[in-house]
Parts: sequence; structure tokens; C-alpha cells
Amino acid sequence: MTATDTLLDQDGPDKVRLSIEEARALGEQACQRLGFSAEDARIITDQLVENALRGYRFASLPRILAIQGDERSKQARKPISIVKETPVSALVDGGNNVGYVAAYRAAEIAIAKARTSGMSVVSVYDSYYSGRNAYFTEMVVNAGFVCIHTASAKPRVLPPGGVRPALGTNPFCIGFPSKNGPVIYDIGTASLMWGEVLLHARLGEPLPDGVGFDEAGRPSTNADEVIKGGVIPFAGHKGYGLSFAIQALGLLGGAARARGLVQDYAFFFIAIDPAILLEEDEFEQQMAELVARIKATPKGKGVEEIRIPGERGARERKIRARQGIVFDRAVIEALRSI
Repeated sequence: MTATDTLLDQDGPDKVRLSIEEARALGEQACQRLGFSAEDARIITDQLVENALRGYRFASLPRILAIQGDERSKQARKPISIVKETPVSALVDGGNNVGYVAAYRAAEIAIAKARTSGMSVVSVYDSYYSGRNAYFTEMVVNAGFVCIHTASAKPRVLPPGGVRPALGTNPFCIGFPSKNGPVIYDIGTASLMWGEVLLHARLGEPLPDGVGFDEAGRPSTNADEVIKGGVIPFAGHKGYGLSFAIQALGLLGGAARARGLVQDYAFFFIAIDPAILLEEDEFEQQMAELVARIKATPKGKGVEEIRIPGERGARERKIRARQGIVFDRAVIEALRSI
């Protein structure tokens, strides 16, 4: 950090600032104490630190505590394996391994198959907690492919008119290679991601009004009560419809195979080599032009710039790499005490 830097994240008595190296070391140590191998601990922590660098507080090191508290982390694991395969597809049994690792392996398989076949469809089931979809999508995009990635999950989200959760938080992500680097669009279909609810509960912070409901279906800002109930979709019926479709894609990806439940986890990937449709580098050049044209749109009064999806996080990542990453002290202390 230079003397002229304005802090992106403020310090305080309830905060701890760590370098990238310190955050990685703490995360890997905590994961290994929970029983993960050194390799799996590295894979998990790399994602969590990357999320922190991009400003996703809930999706960073606090997720280790969520893994620790999940009943599935205490159950036996087996090696991740392909159970059904064609030249362009693979159905992967996650072996009850955490999704940070299982989805990572599925992304690797999707990349390998797309390289040989021009496209691929890969899904992994019998897993949980895969983190931020953009991380895996960027893996595939950096290999030169367009990527569509969805993640169905167990019920956390109330359908419109319902008083009990029926859908997962079910994020959707799509990414594109361009001459100027990956362009990634990543959204959760819930009004609030479940990791945010868990972090608010750990820190004793209230949730925003109108998004959370207790186990009786009554509105609540108390995160502990919302954990027993659920949250609503974003954008009303539009978010609900998209969430429903992602839950259905999870079934295509084997979600019900693990425990016989049609409302469960599956991490689904489609990778497409632009060269199967266009000339070499044609798509990447056109994507760069599309981004440039959108950013050049005339701006309204007081608007400094027009940003594209993912631009804020990528910009802030460079700043936090210099300044360090700020975490909640309660989270750091809990990780050190594992």
C-alpha cells in the first residue's frame, strides 16, 4: 500500500486487515484442521481469498465456518469420479466433497472436453457449497470458452405466496472471452445469498427489510430466525421463474441421485469454443468492441462512467491486492480457534 492510497475498506476495532499471503495461510490452516487435504485446502482458500479481493465479504473466509457447521462436512467423503461420459459430456459424482472442490474439478473436465470436442456439458452432484459461480466460470473463460454455469441447491427461498422455502438460492453465471479479458455476469436468484444470512447471524447484524422470513413465513430481519425460514427471490416472479429453471437444470445434472431429493445441489456447466461457429479470434474481437461501444454510451448528468458486469470487482481486486483485505475480527478469531 502506498502513502497516497485512499483506503477502499476502513479499519476499526472490530476489523482485521490481512495481506493476501496471511489470508491464504489462515484459510489453508483452518481447512486442514477441518480434515481437508493440503491440495483441497489450497483449492478452497484460493477461491475464498479471490472473493474477498473482489469485495464479496460473505463469500470469503467466513465460508470456512459455514462448512464447519454444515452436517455434510461431518459425513464420509469418497473420491470425485465420472459415472457417465461421452466425448462432449460428463456426469460427475462429487462423493460428498464440498462444492469448492467438486465444482472446480467439474470445470477442469468441462475445459478438457471442450478443447477436444468444441463444446461440453458437465455436471456434478452429491456435493454442497460451491461458492461464487464467477470463479469457476472465469476458469473456463480463461481457457478460451464461453461458459454457462448454474448451481441448484437445497431449499432456502420461498416461492411467491409461499410460507416455506422450496428453491435454492440458485445462482446463474455466464462468461465470455474477449481481447481485453474475461467478461463475467454472475447473479444469485435469491434476494440475499445464504452466505450473507449466515454471516449476519454470526455477527449479530440485522438483515435488510423485506427479504427474510422466519419459519412461520413472517417477515423478519433477525438472521437467526431467517435461517429457520428463508428469503424471497429477487425481482419477484422474474427471479422466481429463473430460480425454478435452475433447479430443473440441477435435475438434468443429477441432483436427485445423491439423496433422492429433487430439491438438492448440482453444479452444471456448458462450455462452448467460439471457433465452432466463428473464425479464430473473431468472437473475442467482437466482444471487446461490444464492451467498448457500451462503455462509450452517452452518460446522464452526474454519471462518471458506464460499467460492464464484473468490472467493479476486477478493479477493486487490484486495490485490495495493494492495501490488504479487511475481515471481521469475529470471523478471524473463530478461524484461528478451530
